[in-house]
Amino acid sequence: MERIAWAITGAGHDLRECVEVLLKLKMVDVFLSRAGEEVLRMYNLHERINAPNTSIYRENQASSPVVGRFSAGKYSVLVIAPATSNSVAKFVCGISDSLVTNLFAQSGKSRVPAIVFPTDIEAEMNSLNPHGETIKVYPREVDLENTKKLGAFAGVYVVRNREELEQCLARYL
Repeated sequence: MERIAWAITGAGHDLRECVEVLLKLKMVDVFLSRAGEEVLRMYNLHERINAPNTSIYRENQASSPVVGRFSAGKYSVLVIAPATSNSVAKFVCGISDSLVTNLFAQSGKSRVPAIVFPTDIEAEMNSLNPHGETIKVYPREVDLENTKKLGAFAGVYVVRNREELEQCLARYL
C-alpha cells in the first residue's frame, strides 16, 4: 500500500485543523521543515503528530535524500498543509532549496499529485495565534497571485479550507 507524504511548513494559519486531518490518516510520513517544527511547538502540537502509523522526517540534510521515495513509487500523494507564502512562492518559481521545496519538485517529477493548502487565499482573513486569539491577516497581492499561479500547475490541487482538503485527500485513500 502506498503511503501519504505530508509536509508541514512554518505556517500557523489553520495548523490545528491540518493536524486533525493528518491524525485521521493511516500510513502517513510527516516531513517537517525547521520552521514547521518551531510552529508545531508554538501551537503545542508537536507531541500530537507522533501517532502510531506516522513516520516523521526532519529537515537535517541539505540534499534531502528522502525525496527519492517519490520516484520509487512509495507515495500516492503529497500534502503540504499548511503552506507558507514563502513555500508557495518557491514552488511557483521552481526553487528547490529545502526539504519541503524538494518534496514538491520531486513529486512533480515523479507525477505524484500534490495537494497544497496555502495560508494566503483571501485578501482579508481571520487566523488564530498560538494563544487561540483571533487575529486579522491581510495577505500581500504578490502572495495571492502566487497562490493563483500554483493552482494552474498540472497535478497540483490548491485547497482553501479543511473541507476541501479532506475531499481532495479522499481521492487517494
